[in-house]
Amino acid sequence: MTHRVTVASYNIHKGVGTDRKRDLHRIAAVIAELDADIIALQEADMRFGDRRGLLDLEAMQCDLGLRRIEVPGYELSHGWHGNVLLVRDSVVSGEVHAMALPGPEPRGAVVADLVVRGVPLRAIGTHMALLGAARVRQVAAVLDRMAAMADCPTVLMGDTNEWRKGAWTLKGFLPHFPQSPLTPSFPSRYPVLPLDRVMLSRGSILSFAAHRSELSRRASDHLPVRAMLELPV
Repeated sequence: MTHRVTVASYNIHKGVGTDRKRDLHRIAAVIAELDADIIALQEADMRFGDRRGLLDLEAMQCDLGLRRIEVPGYELSHGWHGNVLLVRDSVVSGEVHAMALPGPEPRGAVVADLVVRGVPLRAIGTHMALLGAARVRQVAAVLDRMAAMADCPTVLMGDTNEWRKGAWTLKGFLPHFPQSPLTPSFPSRYPVLPLDRVMLSRGSILSFAAHRSELSRRASDHLPVRAMLELPV
């Protein structure tokens, strides 16, 4: 028996589009187009100062039926180092962890234990470093955290900043995430680099593609990526 879940990852670039205008309504419209059960966002908080969140979360829940997975202890931020997990109202959330990732840049990951239509799924949303050596260390840190937690089917979503088509700095993930397809997602107008990824530990990724629409090409410098997962039950 199997169970299907739709997930997506989207670096919203703080709402600044390719026209250099900050338009969060446009971002919300692209998120609506994705029509996913779980969405990992990157760059959804201001990077400096009080790191205040940028989205209208109340409108998103009212209009789209998506709510934020709260990260304890961060009142003004929507997430952790700009990483936010949005889920459908019907998704049940359990433990949530905020991970600081090693490296010279302020990077992190949000780890949440979820139940989607009765099936457990751990979701990890992350934005990895620009420097390859730091990415290698960050992969190891995520795997260490996974090893310390109860075993559970896991989907990892985010902007990995790895542009090469081989495993390279992400090769540590491959034994744990055998389902790791690639598609160009950056830059959004003429995508050539597969920066944005969805990886699955158990089950199958039935489809994986960058979401291309008139809005998504303008709303951010990244295209969102969307995947249909088939999970074992």
